[in-house]
Amino acid sequence: MSFSEKLDQNKFVITSEVQVSTETDAESVMGSLKRIKGRIDGLIVTEAEIEGVACDSVPICNTLREGGYNPLFETTTREKNRIELQSQLIRAAGAGINSLLAFTRDYRITGDSLNEMMFFHVDSGKLFSVLSSLKEGVDVRGKELGGAYDFSLGAGIDASWGKKVPDLELKEIEHMVEMGTRFFITTPVFDLDEFAQFYDRVHQFHVPVIAEVILIRSAGMGHLMNKYVRPNLVPSHVMERLAKAPNKEKASVEIFTELVTGLKKICNGIHIVPVGAEDKVGSYLSALKR
Repeated sequence: MSFSEKLDQNKFVITSEVQVSTETDAESVMGSLKRIKGRIDGLIVTEAEIEGVACDSVPICNTLREGGYNPLFETTTREKNRIELQSQLIRAAGAGINSLLAFTRDYRITGDSLNEMMFFHVDSGKLFSVLSSLKEGVDVRGKELGGAYDFSLGAGIDASWGKKVPDLELKEIEHMVEMGTRFFITTPVFDLDEFAQFYDRVHQFHVPVIAEVILIRSAGMGHLMNKYVRPNLVPSHVMERLAKAPNKEKASVEIFTELVTGLKKICNGIHIVPVGAEDKVGSYLSALKR
């Protein structure tokens, strides 16, 4: 069953990710995933950029698909024109990939003197122009392609607002849904109450919401995330619990399990971010009895 079919059937999905770089080879990727094969519903192949050059993740996606995984092809829109996006998506479709996740790779910040609004934003006009053309079997210039290409599209949304989601973000989400977005993946979630309030605001759009969960394995890792990713991203109580735990790996798995158990009652799935611990994802899944 494909990732999209599981979402359509309202199943609670679990995804993880694979980081692609210029040195990534298919053999090492497949080896690192042995412990989670058959236990997750989708693998997001993240688009890494090194010195302004985006790594080609289509071959890895193809290898994963042939190996029995459901790959989700990630692309970014901020620095690509329509021709570049079109070329990339046609190659992905040619490799049998039909699930797409789009981000800008940064936040768009707007606001007035009192309030600042920050959220993931996809250049939807550019992206949907390309997707619409491909679905009709023509390129962005109207030339026949010899076949139509259709993708199940996902995008990112910022869940950190809780119930105070700005109207601008709600309008952005509504626009993405109207244009055909099939699912959303949130920013990292640590607070169940805050996330439940957020979900109550966005559930009106009737599109599956997948909560991102980072595997925090030590207090030091939490401090680094707060310093380099976003201030106060990892709550102090999580770092204190890990700092005091005699067995930090066990404590990390317990924190993860408690969070996911709560999320199962709220949203449509989780996306696991290993942060360099791809080989340990299997242990976390075992705690969920997956």
